Amino acid sequence: MNQTFDVQGMTCGHCERAVTQAVKDLDPKAEVRIDRAAGKVEVDTAAERESVAQAITAEGYAVR
Repeated sequence: MNQTFDVQGMTCGHCERAVTQAVKDLDPKAEVRIDRAAGKVEVDTAAERESVAQAITAEGYAVR
């Protein structure tokens, strides 16, 4: 399932890796695409939307 999130606080490559790893910890087969400048994270995953949002939030980023 394709899910798109507005994520605030991503400022560098480390941020992108942290968000990607958080999603992959939920679903190792997930595909994650990040547009840091736009604050968008697009995820193709079988995981529930709320679980993905919580994983990103746990890394310290605001999800809307």
